[in-house]
Amino acid sequence: MLTLDKFEEAAEVVKKVTQETKLVYSDYFSSQTGNKVYLKPENMQVTGAYKIRGAYYKISTLSQEEREKGLITASAGNHAQGVAYAAKAFGVKAVIVMPTTTPLIKVERTKSYGAEVVLYGDVYDEACDHAYELAEKNGYTFIHPFDDPAVATGQGTIAMEIIKELPLVDYILVPIGGGGLATGVSTLVKLLNPNIKVIGVEPAGANCMQASLEEGEVVTLPAVNTIADGTAVKRPGDHIFPYIQKNVDEIITVEDDELVVAFLDMVENHKMIVENSGLLTVAALKHLKFQNKKVVSILSGGNMDVITMASVVQHGLIARDRIFTVSTLLPDRPGELVRVAGIIAAKQGNVIKLEHNQFVSTNRNAAVELRITMEAFGTDHKKEILDALEEAGFRPKLATASL
Repeated sequence: MLTLDKFEEAAEVVKKVTQETKLVYSDYFSSQTGNKVYLKPENMQVTGAYKIRGAYYKISTLSQEEREKGLITASAGNHAQGVAYAAKAFGVKAVIVMPTTTPLIKVERTKSYGAEVVLYGDVYDEACDHAYELAEKNGYTFIHPFDDPAVATGQGTIAMEIIKELPLVDYILVPIGGGGLATGVSTLVKLLNPNIKVIGVEPAGANCMQASLEEGEVVTLPAVNTIADGTAVKRPGDHIFPYIQKNVDEIITVEDDELVVAFLDMVENHKMIVENSGLLTVAALKHLKFQNKKVVSILSGGNMDVITMASVVQHGLIARDRIFTVSTLLPDRPGELVRVAGIIAAKQGNVIKLEHNQFVSTNRNAAVELRITMEAFGTDHKKEILDALEEAGFRPKLATASL
């Protein structure tokens, strides 16, 4: 049972391995939403995510015999690091089964804590089945990433810190993958103050909890498809589902392209790296139908590999009309390219790539194709540049942007 006594116990235990993550007031997101928005930056934990809380507390409740058998878990990355770090702190062996799609940074950091990593399956659920097989075969003690009341209790210590720092909070937004974090946070919130609302946020391509709540029982999605790899779960936890039913007030789903824009917002306005799953609550802010409330968004993690980061930044700039590509036809004669460049320069556009195709037509004198990728300040500035090219007779057509 998730009781107040257990939450208080867990709060003391996790202090041994967690860093203080004070709330960060966001002027930017507050002005964008009409609410007072605070961020709970769990991406700043030593393992880069909140998962260290549940993993360490769960292991602390095991007997010495259970620990010495060796620990095993399955995870898309953050729980893996939490278990690996906690196992090292307790001086015991840890085996981590991770999906083959797990970002390299999460794999390498898990290994850096001394854990043995096994890559298996395309999604968490397949990795989890394999971990159970290895646990039975080798006698390991299994540490479930979310479907365990003790793990959820450890995660719920986040809520105690939030309410202690901001007693008059109205809404807490929490990411949902399998549901462990949402279970711990929502249950403790309702124990401390039932008037506080808890909103769970899932990726639209992996909304297993929303589907389960609608059916009134735990269901398994046929497939998941989302860039939020930490919450790419096909089936939520059976043991914790009743707590979600009772304590989570609403579920919001967000699309992947919303996460891309949220990443850019977080980097530019708060100088923080937050992984896609951790950005779920940030993207959800624009879906809120109320104003003038105190809202806390839990940033669950910040473990993102550099290649993914570069891709997200590029797509975010494109989504914000800060990078765009146009195609235009012009006569193949001296001075035409200079004329195009002059128009763009006059409007303060910045050309970052040119592609000149002389073979778009058999009559080069009539037309060659010029594709221009450029930077702009945003949508209005982009329109100014396009209008100027149109007025000069170049008839620009938007093309798929790429760097």
